Amino acid sequence: MSAPSVPYDLVFVVHVLSAVAVVAVFVVMRTSAMAIVHAASDEEQRRKFPSRRNWAARVLHLMLLTGLTMSLMGDRTVSLARPWVGVGLVCYLAAAGHLEARTLPLERTVAEVIAHDGHASVERGRQLVRSVDVLLSVVAVALVAMFWQF
Repeated sequence: MSAPSVPYDLVFVVHVLSAVAVVAVFVVMRTSAMAIVHAASDEEQRRKFPSRRNWAARVLHLMLLTGLTMSLMGDRTVSLARPWVGVGLVCYLAAAGHLEARTLPLERTVAEVIAHDGHASVERGRQLVRSVDVLLSVVAVALVAMFWQF
């Protein structure tokens, strides 16, 4: 890691907590999408997909900020030149791009359809499940890289 420092340790804790939050939010998103696939009642779908923005999913962006901060604060073992830090950056870019370009717009569409029609189609639910699965897979690759630190 790096030389012991309270600011570095605090940023590290925020980084780890944000990673846990990201996984939790994505699992909840997937569970909600699976409810559509399993033909949840209209009321349950309305409850799981309110007509508002999903700000919780954007905690993903905190991981970039804290990760870069740690790289800049730390010693050479956590520098941007380390391959595992590069893997983390690439995974962040992939996950953030997919989240903002595919998953969140699809989730908004599902919420709008539910608000208008009362329920979403099973196929839309499957699309959202697949989209969240992509996010969870990319986050899993990043977590493996962070633990392995090759």
